[in-house]
Amino acid sequence: SSGSNSPQATHPHVKSRCPQYPGSNIKRFPVPDDKVNWAQQWPQYDPVSYTTPLILNKPAWADPDIGAFSPKFNTVDNGVDRTSFEGSYQVENGKPLNPRGRTGLAGRGLLGRWGPNHAADPIVTRWKVDAKGAKMHHSVSARPLLQFVSIKRKDCGEWAIPGGMVDPGEQVSLTLQREFSEEALNSLSASPEDRAFPLVIFPLQVYKGYVDDPRNTDNAWMETVAVNFHDDQGISNSVSELPLQAGDDAGQVQWVDIDSSFPLYANHSNFLELVAKERKAHW
Repeated sequence: SSGSNSPQATHPHVKSRCPQYPGSNIKRFPVPDDKVNWAQQWPQYDPVSYTTPLILNKPAWADPDIGAFSPKFNTVDNGVDRTSFEGSYQVENGKPLNPRGRTGLAGRGLLGRWGPNHAADPIVTRWKVDAKGAKMHHSVSARPLLQFVSIKRKDCGEWAIPGGMVDPGEQVSLTLQREFSEEALNSLSASPEDRAFPLVIFPLQVYKGYVDDPRNTDNAWMETVAVNFHDDQGISNSVSELPLQAGDDAGQVQWVDIDSSFPLYANHSNFLELVAKERKAHW
């Protein structure tokens, strides 16, 4: 079910229907708003099927093609979580159908898994303070200003939350820690002391479900768990003092003021809005 807690409940598939598929010159079949839902009969619908050569080269983290294997959908299949936060999804001709409807593209595109591709997004925040350590407030809303750790993605140049994919059999809490460490702390090249970053500060789950992501297709889509780790006190050696540097998939990394005008990747703005509301901060 696309519950009311879903940021996109009222906006089905906007980025999932972007005219040109990212990282390619493939054009999506144009899908008007009234034809997104699979329940709408549309015999003329004829999307191109596209899966990137990277995926077709069968990296260890990707599924083979349907036909070469028969995955068990809507269950945990050999350690791979093929369940959806949206509930049970349909499978047609051996292929799963995007629970939010048509995207204008069949196949897997850039995504490794048929069906749901599970990610975890750690939103690490602190209060913005002045030189004396006092909380700063927005001049118009008068609410305190939050800052979050943002990375600039190498693939598209957009600012984003430093998230990543859940490895098979991995606990989401570990994914959150691993991804934040790899993307924002660059722990792959750090010493073990620098790497020991305990994510134990006020964890708050802000979203769990489908992501309106430009990589989505009719048969493969992104889902995430977004969790806020908030450094309320600005404690030294905790989140605020993190030795930020750009890691794995990140070009740059920095603390950024949370504000509705700041453009972000996919539906990350929705997550930040939920965090700001929960923390009674400026949005």
